[in-house]
Amino acid sequence: MSNVVVMGAQWGDEGKGKIVDLLTENADIIVRFQGGNNAGHTLVVGGEQHILHLIPSGILHQDKTCVIGNGVVLDPVVFLQEVDKLAAKGIDVRPGRLVVSKKTQVIMPYHKAIDVARESYKSKEHKIGTTGRGIGPCYEDKMARIGIRACDFADPELFRAKIERALVEKNALFTSLYGMEPMDAEAVFQEMKAVAERMIPYVGDVSNLIGDAMDAGRNVLFEGAQGTHLDIDHGTYPFVTSSNTVSGNAAAGSGCAPSRLNAIQAVVKAYTTRVGAGPFPTELTDADGEHLQSTGAEFGATTGRKRRCGWLDLVVLRESVRLNGPTGIAMTKLDVLGGLSKIKLCTRYGYKGGEILYPPQEENGLALVEPLYEVLPGWSEDISTARTWEDLPEAARTYVKRVEEILGVPVSIISVGPDRDQTIMR
Repeated sequence: MSNVVVMGAQWGDEGKGKIVDLLTENADIIVRFQGGNNAGHTLVVGGEQHILHLIPSGILHQDKTCVIGNGVVLDPVVFLQEVDKLAAKGIDVRPGRLVVSKKTQVIMPYHKAIDVARESYKSKEHKIGTTGRGIGPCYEDKMARIGIRACDFADPELFRAKIERALVEKNALFTSLYGMEPMDAEAVFQEMKAVAERMIPYVGDVSNLIGDAMDAGRNVLFEGAQGTHLDIDHGTYPFVTSSNTVSGNAAAGSGCAPSRLNAIQAVVKAYTTRVGAGPFPTELTDADGEHLQSTGAEFGATTGRKRRCGWLDLVVLRESVRLNGPTGIAMTKLDVLGGLSKIKLCTRYGYKGGEILYPPQEENGLALVEPLYEVLPGWSEDISTARTWEDLPEAARTYVKRVEEILGVPVSIISVGPDRDQTIMR
């Protein structure tokens, strides 16, 4: 297996958790390299559902080491809640098996407060659809070089001083712009003190841990959150997340050299979904869209929000291939398409009187395109029990092969249900 990156190729919610869980069988270390607890990875093992927001999906395999890299923004309260829930299920989450980078930025109470206040203050047409979990404001403090990092937990005086420094600007916004009461630095410090003390044993040198493992020939699996088209630089700006979600960030967000990454697995849902605001060319609001939403149980694992659904957009995926360089595709939820008499594939866009094969690069350009489709036959068979390529009906195989042909990347994994064993390996 060597060192593999798993990343989402659409707008998130592609089913990365299941794919990471599958590939973890051959990995020694699993690394989460970006994002925060605005992500949600849903895993079903033996009929039992597990939803993780921060801790890597590989934690369900008892003999693996799971780490959170410097590219993540960590809500320590949520992290410890996940630790407790997993421990209550008998899963080993002791320090050493679970490690947080000393360089990981920490989400503080004021980040969440300003996130909610800012979104509430915006007019309806300018709302981004943020989860309100403080992700963006925490990344802002990182770039402003006033962020609190996990290593600061071990130095109470520094921790307290950095809270005070960060609140100078935050309190000006709270009182002057948002009409809120200011936050008291000492009160915030006292609120976080016990959390910080409990976090200290989990904090370590992740870059060194990864490097030593690679030098010893051990396999490292890198787990991304969200999807390519929510990338802060390459996504549908401004309707994006606050981090780089593309595969190239696996190295920067964990502290290893890009040359040590051997393979990139792009996770693609067999149709397209999106949560929150932003352009969505292939969105369906008809019976086909309702079929996808209801059959696919399309609700956000983190927010519970209903996901918008539409046909598979290969223009968006061409861009994902260009940006990420995947060596293979894992296609999830192929079973959800069963029961549709015909299935559409968006292969190009109509745009400004012509046709284009890649999304326009201008802000909100995706809102101005017309999806142009190929129509393929559907299938009525229930494929959730298929375990080999030959078990799939001809129409399903035709659909997968057409995606491979257009994108030029092999579909090496096909998921036909949520459980770990509902998978076809090619």
